[in-house]
Amino acid sequence: MGEVFNYQTDQPEPWLTTIGDISVSQHWVMTPSGPHPIRGSVWTVTDMSRYEESISTAGIVLAIIFVWFCLLGLLFLLMKDRKLVGYTQVTVQGNGFYHSTLIPATSPQSLMHVHQAVNYARSLAAAA
Repeated sequence: MGEVFNYQTDQPEPWLTTIGDISVSQHWVMTPSGPHPIRGSVWTVTDMSRYEESISTAGIVLAIIFVWFCLLGLLFLLMKDRKLVGYTQVTVQGNGFYHSTLIPATSPQSLMHVHQAVNYARSLAAAA
């Protein structure tokens, strides 16, 4: 990732947060297309994740084993696995640029982390 310089002091600015392939400093947003000023940028987050539910493999195995002993073994088929799948889309647009990135949703905590990072970027854009 390239360096961007503070327009007042001519010193390199550190990257304060990274959201997917978007990096944010105090005065700049770095996307794959290059640096853009953060002032006036608009950030949006779209949660496109969902939970998928399926019968657990252990439940199927236990049901097959215990169905011969009693019919209560069929209750093992009620064991479910819940898995979070999908993406969180983050878009940033400003004066003359637009960039969108997809971040895999691995857990509810990762979704909260993305929202917190975008809120931080919004606060930097408002302060610029």
